[in-house]
Amino acid sequence: MVNVTYDASGDLYSSTGTIFNLGDIAWTLASTALVWIMIPGVGFFYSGLLRRKNALNMIYLSMMTVAMVSFQWFFWGYSLAFSETASPYIGNLKYFALRNVLNQPSIGSARVPAIVFCVFQLMFAAITPMIAIGAVAERSRLGPLLAFVFIWSTLVYDPIACWTWNSQGWSYVLGGLDFAGGTPVHISSGTAALAISLYLGKRRGYGTERLAYKPHNTTYVILGTVFLWFGWFGFNGGSALSANLRATQACIVTNLAASVGGLTWMLWDYRLERKWSVVGFCSGAIAGLVAITPGSGFVGSPAAVLFGFMAGTVCNFATQLKFIFKYDDTLDIFASHAIGGIVGNVLTGLFAQSSVAGADGITMIPGGWLDQNYRQLGIQLADSVSGLSYSFVMTTIILWVMHFIPGLRIRCDEETEILGVDDAEMGEYAYDYVALENEVMPRSEYNVGASSGSREPQHTAATTSQISEEKHAGEEDVSRVQ
Repeated sequence: MVNVTYDASGDLYSSTGTIFNLGDIAWTLASTALVWIMIPGVGFFYSGLLRRKNALNMIYLSMMTVAMVSFQWFFWGYSLAFSETASPYIGNLKYFALRNVLNQPSIGSARVPAIVFCVFQLMFAAITPMIAIGAVAERSRLGPLLAFVFIWSTLVYDPIACWTWNSQGWSYVLGGLDFAGGTPVHISSGTAALAISLYLGKRRGYGTERLAYKPHNTTYVILGTVFLWFGWFGFNGGSALSANLRATQACIVTNLAASVGGLTWMLWDYRLERKWSVVGFCSGAIAGLVAITPGSGFVGSPAAVLFGFMAGTVCNFATQLKFIFKYDDTLDIFASHAIGGIVGNVLTGLFAQSSVAGADGITMIPGGWLDQNYRQLGIQLADSVSGLSYSFVMTTIILWVMHFIPGLRIRCDEETEILGVDDAEMGEYAYDYVALENEVMPRSEYNVGASSGSREPQHTAATTSQISEEKHAGEEDVSRVQ
């Protein structure tokens, strides 16, 4: 039984001799709930970007991932990532099945007990594979993804989390700065998405008119962004593991980078089609959130503006890589998360300040280039390249090993792809049977050249004649309604 009492100030006094502030515990637990809501947020965001015949399975996958990773984290995930006796690369089974994870000071911060830190970090472990498996959109079997999420979390996420945040990890010891998951969450998931896209191959009809579709439900895209933006206050602010000025600063720069990123992406898209795209704004806001993640506890507010601008710009143009290299990253996950994470890591190396990190009264860092610590950029680059390379190679190995195990091959058959994953794999629909006939078509209609459908289309500036034709068509539609 845990033996705890309260001191005169009302703080929690543990039998280990440690005093825990109840306000810090409350903020960390509240942040846990904030990060949890981000996971279905990813599902809604992805769902809205796809065709309606594949809309439901993305929301399902978000909930399945929470459940599977929750078990994996209990089973051995937490121990592999955060055991104090870990190697520089991965932990051991000291905390197998959460054995003795109770009231001792956590490895993340002595200000919160290990059990609080454990459930907070679970949410990071759960959202990461969900970001990655968005790459299976419209062409996967759902059953094998259960196994993939468990295996990937064990072999990819846990080691990267260990070397980044565990005090024994090589990147942590080297002095890498990653406040809330630039490498463990975003670079690892974005690169895994690239590996998944290459393994699965192109969707049926890639490069034809049928895949040049618009997002089927922009409201879902906005709703998903709302959940993500809202939850990111806990994602970054909660990573301070304390209710203090550093957590407040993390919330400020998080909101600022998201705002600037959304405006930047939207303006870049406006130059092409002369339309104010809400999908573009949402994509840019998420890119800004991704970029500020590693630096949110290290950089000041002016730097956050640059984080948002660079993320909105670099990630926007990075969406064109799939057209250059001919891979089918349906939801531009590599461009938004892997590239966004690298942008964030690099800018953190430049703009990290010891004064910002020290706002919690505890943390001491040499800072980045602003503090004349020029080696920090090299450390950030080493961490980024290591996370990217490791995730890509290990994800590819996992996929191909599963490929040759009966029943675990992820790629669906042609019939499933035509019918839609929702109907073929689930027998359920996001909107019952509404308008599905427009998306289930005969093979003969896959013969018209066009760019592929995705979050961001191929960058081709609209001509004056095209804009005029669209305007004229719109006027005809209005006249018919009248």
